[in-house]
Amino acid sequence: MADSTILTSLSYVFGWTYFTCWSLSFYPQSILNFSRKSTSGTTIDFPLINSLGFFAYTISNVAFAYSPLIRAQYAVRYKGLTPTVQFNDITFAFHGLILCFITVSQYLLPRAWGFTPSLGSRPSRFILGTFFGCVVGALIIILRVWASPVRNDTSGTAVTEGGWVWLDAIYAVSYVKLVVTLIKYTPQVIVNYRNQSTEGWSILQILLDFGGGILSIAQQAIDSYQQGDWSGISGNPVKFALGNVSMIYDLVFIAQHYVLYRHAAGAKADGGERDPDLDPLLRENMRGGDEERRIQ
Repeated sequence: MADSTILTSLSYVFGWTYFTCWSLSFYPQSILNFSRKSTSGTTIDFPLINSLGFFAYTISNVAFAYSPLIRAQYAVRYKGLTPTVQFNDITFAFHGLILCFITVSQYLLPRAWGFTPSLGSRPSRFILGTFFGCVVGALIIILRVWASPVRNDTSGTAVTEGGWVWLDAIYAVSYVKLVVTLIKYTPQVIVNYRNQSTEGWSILQILLDFGGGILSIAQQAIDSYQQGDWSGISGNPVKFALGNVSMIYDLVFIAQHYVLYRHAAGAKADGGERDPDLDPLLRENMRGGDEERRIQ
């Protein structure tokens, strides 16, 4: 009993600590943009696709936490267990969605923020294709479930033997967040590589994200251990993937900032200029001496 109480308390502390780290990670980039009066060195790709991801994540978390039908179908499919989504997950998702919208507005409405217009304000075809592909894919599954005569079934047969139920629709929505998580950082990794610099990209948001990822995985492991069944992870793959995939990207950004391009900022501060011909994607008429590369 004592061990169970300790683990429950530890899960609670880990949950709110990762919530704090991940929530704070949304602020450094928008604050950096505001302090520089520019979004140069970054593109809209990351905050735009991240907005879609957190919209899907908010919907799926609310459904797993508060929908009696979804929770009943989940219990049938996973042998009486309940979703491991907690209130801090919902709070984090909604807060992240709002902050993503704010950051996107810095790219779409630069003059309203007093920014110099930037080439990175136009999304790449890769991100636009991913955005609309995710939306269309989720809508197809939702319509398929809507047409299913067993969509509201909680008896067990339809839920466990391949019938289309509302739980499947919520999973389809949640997988949008998973897809977004798998690719959302890729454009910025490439931009940093082509610029040979992380200037304009906040490393603080990455450090906070990395710490939150470790704690998120730890919390979910504790919850699954207490339930005596690791389907707490397999039944909520999005939350598990959030911690793992994001940390891999975080390590790449940390290597870029502290190892690969650590001298780039200092070189510019000393008056050095990069040769525009080094990158064929660099556009002319850049303002303020900042260089950007976009993914075509």
